[in-house]
Amino acid sequence: MTLDLAVKGGTVVTASDMFRADIGIRHGRIVALAESLDAPETIDATGKLVLPGGIEAHCHIAQESATGGMTADDYFTGGRSAALGGNSSFIPFAAQHRGMGVTETLDLYDGRAAPNSPIDYGYHLIVADPTEQALTQELPAAFARGVTSFKVFMTYDLMKIDDRQFLDILTVAKTHGAVTMVHAENHGMIGWMSERLLAGGHSAPRYHAPSHPELAEVEAIHRAICLARLVDAPLVIVHVSTEAGAKLVRDARAEGAKIFGETCPQYLFLTRDDLDRPGMEGAKFMCSPPLRDAATQEALWRHLRTGTFTLWSSDHAPYRFDATGKLAKGPDATFKQIANGMPGIALRLPLLFSEGVRTGRITLPQFAALSATNAAKLYGLHPRKGTICIGADADIALWDPDLTRTVTAVDQGDAMDYTPFEGMRLTGWPVTVLSRGRKVVEGGAFVGARGAGRFLARARADMTGYAGTRAPELDPATNFGAEIAP
Repeated sequence: MTLDLAVKGGTVVTASDMFRADIGIRHGRIVALAESLDAPETIDATGKLVLPGGIEAHCHIAQESATGGMTADDYFTGGRSAALGGNSSFIPFAAQHRGMGVTETLDLYDGRAAPNSPIDYGYHLIVADPTEQALTQELPAAFARGVTSFKVFMTYDLMKIDDRQFLDILTVAKTHGAVTMVHAENHGMIGWMSERLLAGGHSAPRYHAPSHPELAEVEAIHRAICLARLVDAPLVIVHVSTEAGAKLVRDARAEGAKIFGETCPQYLFLTRDDLDRPGMEGAKFMCSPPLRDAATQEALWRHLRTGTFTLWSSDHAPYRFDATGKLAKGPDATFKQIANGMPGIALRLPLLFSEGVRTGRITLPQFAALSATNAAKLYGLHPRKGTICIGADADIALWDPDLTRTVTAVDQGDAMDYTPFEGMRLTGWPVTVLSRGRKVVEGGAFVGARGAGRFLARARADMTGYAGTRAPELDPATNFGAEIAP
């Protein structure tokens, strides 16, 4: 067999296995796994962990908010940042706003993504205007186009849908084999709390957290699960930030419901105390749902370890700390006028590796599942993406498990002027990333090309076989399995 490229000498990690093997690549696909392979070009993976390229499944790229603000990253800078963090593909959102058609929305995002993305990409379609035409014609057409996940909001004045509309979208999605995602917070509770805080003169960023009480998330998650169960439709609860919310997801799954949970690094690495930094610095840490407390962090780690969460995503929502982003309403803006969201696409996986794998909270197979495999299955990309097997795209990330670096904003590769994780020392970094056999990161530096990524037309969601339950513990002293014999 003639190969184009061989990745040699590394420890291959998938969501189910770890083994020593060389990987043979031809025409951008994995065509061989063997003890020893030769090719005209080789990559020496000795001492490295060879993982599926990450799939970032929740990020906001070249996206307008309902109020007109544009995220700082386009598909090139966002894709570059994702690649530097060990990702070989991503699925940002294509946001329909009221008065826009679904087809119009997807055409708009095609024009933004195709000329720019250096890695493969798809879209989750945000549905904010579920008209009869959208439900009966445009959403089925979007599915046929390969957009097989829809997102809805239970809050935000210009984005929220009511329960009846939610049921309509869930039903259409189920009929066509798509999966629905939901931002679950109680709109009335948030509005009521915000009005009273502002009336009392409490307008600083720190008051963002009490304006979004934990009960607002818990109630909305419970209601969303009930709606999904009524029509027996799959549902992803995105960015779960509370212990009670995680328990609702866990219990629904235990009862056999097709409910999937996602959480994000900010909820495990930052707290609401960060909102109380001097002046407007707290605005850098405003996201929705908001940051919680240290006890919640530990609870969410437990749920991540034991399989409650199928997905680990960045929710990268890049708004610069200037008049184009966070401070668009001026330096004295109230917490209700500051754009919600923070960057993190390049750090999703290094954070999880350093503080998850190396501390023994999760195992390497769990890391592979959370970084790529589960998203590939749930969002209709598996086994083309998300694993290392014969026939899969050669989307591969080589990790140096012992490389220690300090996080700085200038190293993120995005278009942002800050990172909320500035100064953290993390151990374990991706050093080489392949997208369909092409190097997009080499020696820790970005080497990809603008527009080289391809649109990923996705299939039906796979509702079975998720990794994520607790695997046998591995001893960190063995270099995370690197001493396993071939």
